[in-house]
This record gives sequence, C-alpha cells and structure tokens, in this order.
Amino acid sequence: MARGEPTLENPSRVEAAFLRNFAHYVKWPATAFEGAQSPWRIGVLGNPRFGEVLETTLTGRVEQNRRFEIHSAGSLEKLPPCHIVFIAFDDSAKRRAALAVLKGKPVLTVGEAEGILFEGGIVRLQLGDRVQMSINLDGARAASLTIPTAMLEVSSEVIEHGVIRRMR
Repeated sequence: MARGEPTLENPSRVEAAFLRNFAHYVKWPATAFEGAQSPWRIGVLGNPRFGEVLETTLTGRVEQNRRFEIHSAGSLEKLPPCHIVFIAFDDSAKRRAALAVLKGKPVLTVGEAEGILFEGGIVRLQLGDRVQMSINLDGARAASLTIPTAMLEVSSEVIEHGVIRRMR
C-alpha cells in the first residue's frame, strides 16, 4: 500500500462481520440445516488465525435464531459440513481443489484471492481503505443460494451468465 493511504483498523474483524452479515442476508435451502435450531457452521481453510478472530467475534452471537460454530482446518476433508467456507489458501491449486468439491453444494464460498470467483468461489472480499465485494451470482445459483438484491447493489462486480458487470 502506498504511504499515507488509509487502511482498515482490523481487517480480520471486518471480514468476520461480513461473514455474520452473509448469514443474515443470504438465503440457504431448508435442507442445508438439520433442524430449526441447528447452528451456522463457518469453516476456515488455510488461516487458523482468522478462525480465532471469527471465534472471538461470533461467540455468543445469534443470527436467525442460530448460533455460530467456527471450524479451522488445513484441508476441506478435516472440516465438518459448513454453510460458509472462507478459503484463505494462497495456492490457486488448493483453492480450485476445495472449490471443486464444494461446487453445487449449499455452501457460500468466500475468499480474498483475485481469481477466486473464476475458480468457482461465490464472494470475493477486497480489503483496502474500504471493503469491496464481488459476487459470482452463477455460482450462488448453482449452490441453491439466494443472494438478495441489496447485496448485489453494494457489490463492485457481479458475474451473471458468465459475464462480469461492474456495478460501481
């Protein structure tokens, strides 16, 4: 970052807040949960420190009458089934492998990597002096997730029908 450019106070806490908001706004199919009180399961791949931030930020919080469970692992196989998976792998091959397994499942995949949407991820967060969000609407639909218009309107880019639309 250039000298003097503003930065976010605590980027990991900002991302944690976004994940909580996704649990509020995005709609999952009823079959994604075992029952009406089943918890939100958020998985973190490749960055256990972010899992710790999520744990601290979301412990005791409830969204839509569901508490949060946070799980961190170095591989997808070590995570329980999750509703949201934050993919923090720097290695694009690891990201693509995880996304291939999750493709078509009702899992909101989120990450920061530049190519994550084209690798099959659903949400990309970009943290700079402000947070920018890009959404792969095609991926969300394939996962049976409904992204509300309000989220699309605040996104900088939306991929729909294979075409990138710059929103703002």
